[in-house]
Amino acid sequence: MITVAVVDDDRMLLDGMRAWLGGVPELRLVATEATVGALIGAPGTEHPPAPAESGYTPPDVVLLDLMLRDGSAPADNIRRLLRTGSRVLVISTVPDRSRIIESIRAGADGYLTKDNDLPTLVAAVKDVAAGHNAHSTELAFACAHDDGPDRPRLSPRERQILLDYASGMTLKSAARRAGITVHTAKDYLDRVKAKYQQAGRPTYTKLDLARRVHEDSLDGV
Repeated sequence: MITVAVVDDDRMLLDGMRAWLGGVPELRLVATEATVGALIGAPGTEHPPAPAESGYTPPDVVLLDLMLRDGSAPADNIRRLLRTGSRVLVISTVPDRSRIIESIRAGADGYLTKDNDLPTLVAAVKDVAAGHNAHSTELAFACAHDDGPDRPRLSPRERQILLDYASGMTLKSAARRAGITVHTAKDYLDRVKAKYQQAGRPTYTKLDLARRVHEDSLDGV
């Protein structure tokens, strides 16, 4: 059973979510609130108390409206929810490319527009709860056309080596899969690290590389 909360200040949408998710046996809707502060029980605080201290039990996944009327910054809302232990799936009325990228960089595990159907939403929630990115057309388009200065331009071979190595393969295995020598694979990986360094996003370890893959949604483009 996957527990879900929704943060949205559209009362009609909240009513719709209750009806939608109430009919999905694998999901349990545990809360609907208009702000992140109301959900976690710590309004106005930058660092919410630990769940054990506040009495708040974080749901597995929070469906977070991108733009709330309380004026809160989307990236701040995402980070506050992540600190409680929940994963975040952003929902929005528009596929705004810059906001999609900002949400993923802040730690959200996916981005859906509100015109998607219930099966798409359920599949996305399940992916996020399992620790995966919830890939969508909106997210793929935004990442494919992201030309921000902090997103390095990787060649197809650089991207392949990055994805294989960051997924847990050894460099030797990544090289073998690509049909190149280990020395050449290391050269590609070094180029990837250098490009991220130049973009102001230093990447030193395999964990750092995995974070960059997630932040830039490279495995879904």
